[in-house]
Amino acid sequence: MSRMIRIFDTTLRDGEQAAGNSLNVEEKLEIAKQLAKLNVDVIEAGFAVVSPGDFAGVETIAKQVKGPAICSLARAVPGDIERAWEAVKAAERPYIHTFIATSDIHMKYKLKKEPDQVIDMAVQAVKMARNLCPEVEFSAEDATRSDWDFLCRIFAEVIKAGATVINVPDTVGYSIPEEFGRLIKYVKENTPGMEKVILSVHCHNDLGMAVANSLAAVMNGADQVECTINGLGERAGNAALEEIVMALRTRKEFFNYDTAIRTERIYRCSTLVSALTGSIVQKNKAIVGENAFAHEAGIHQDGVLKNRLTYEIMTPESIGVPTSRLVLGKHSGRHAFSGRLEEMGYHLSAEDLQKAYERFLEVADKKKEVTDQDLEALVRGELSLVDDYFSLDYFHVASGNKTIPTATVRLKTKDQVIQEAACGDGPVDAVYKAMERITGIQIKLKEYNIKAVTGGKDALGEVSVRVQANGHTFSGRGVSTDIIEASARAYLNAVNRIIRYRTPVEQHGKTAVPPATASPSTPTSSV
Repeated sequence: MSRMIRIFDTTLRDGEQAAGNSLNVEEKLEIAKQLAKLNVDVIEAGFAVVSPGDFAGVETIAKQVKGPAICSLARAVPGDIERAWEAVKAAERPYIHTFIATSDIHMKYKLKKEPDQVIDMAVQAVKMARNLCPEVEFSAEDATRSDWDFLCRIFAEVIKAGATVINVPDTVGYSIPEEFGRLIKYVKENTPGMEKVILSVHCHNDLGMAVANSLAAVMNGADQVECTINGLGERAGNAALEEIVMALRTRKEFFNYDTAIRTERIYRCSTLVSALTGSIVQKNKAIVGENAFAHEAGIHQDGVLKNRLTYEIMTPESIGVPTSRLVLGKHSGRHAFSGRLEEMGYHLSAEDLQKAYERFLEVADKKKEVTDQDLEALVRGELSLVDDYFSLDYFHVASGNKTIPTATVRLKTKDQVIQEAACGDGPVDAVYKAMERITGIQIKLKEYNIKAVTGGKDALGEVSVRVQANGHTFSGRGVSTDIIEASARAYLNAVNRIIRYRTPVEQHGKTAVPPATASPSTPTSSV
């Protein structure tokens, strides 16, 4: 019988810490619900002490999501642990994850503590957390650059203090598989009490080896892997959940380990996380990339047509990639539309469904056929879960190789319609400048990406942007058969995100736009 490996998902904590990946409470809740359907063992919902928004996200998920343990991160200080407990205590399975750095460089320069002081802090933190919570994880930050015997010593002490999970993080992505495997084996064999607890690993991808290191750890005795959807995370990211899970499943005869993950829900989770964070999945990304099951070379196509196993080691269906060729058009009713979305794994609220259906009708008027890929793009565009303070009412552009590009844009709020015009370096730039005049928000465009959802002259264009305002980064996404409109919708989506993260409304010129809030001073951690 295969040994079961626990999956600890930290998309909502470590994944969200990646630049520009900020999520609101509703978006976090939607992702957490999908993670529960994916059947992860633990959801690390955030770092409760960081900000009121982080606390609200963890608390909301704890109250509403059943099945997985709901976890909050906490430094090894009483205030963090109290705040973490307040956030997770309503969960079906509350879980506190506390940490402290153990490498010489961190203890000397960051903590300015002696090793014995660090052990004492860790022990007191675990005791406090365990008095509150039945499941307590302890992490030795920067473990792979720590003294191995010191790790065994601190782990033994926190196990005696009540820790139920011990985590060995490769915080800076420094280790390589053979070395990391030896470390896990050493810790497991030389730490008194380790047989009583779950041994976990958390690998970063700075050298591109997070998944390989995680698998090496599993082969050397790790019981739990900490990972994120699409490998999101600080710097180069974390170990990708989908890669670890499918590696264990596809090469079962080699690993002889398995997980409880419902793999047919992987693709749905991947697209949702990509849509809500604005982090585009690269085309050649393993498992969930657009090209993962695409075959262009003639010899490959010939082989796949004869037998898919010639060039596919797993099926698209195994991760939930939609394969139906059902096509909808403008005469398709709301029932057919909602039914197809449910078959694809999207369960929208009545309000979101209506919004998506209205956009579907707009697109169906311009496109003869709306495919599953089009539907996915439409839902991604509408699933921002951000209140639309501004909505696009009208735009007109004039451009040419010997014409100064100009744009007239009209936006609507709940109580007014505002119109402005502007010139720019191109039609998209002109539209953005006109919008900037209307909203009064100074924005710097950091990234602009465009892709065709399907082939053909009437293909949907999907635009994603990343913008900066008041030192914060926000993402936006828009979809349309008209690329200027898709660009406008993406920019407006980002604007509405900015407004969502601001404090009560204040007058700025022509329209009421909330002022910026200060960023939280409490630190985050990659653990």
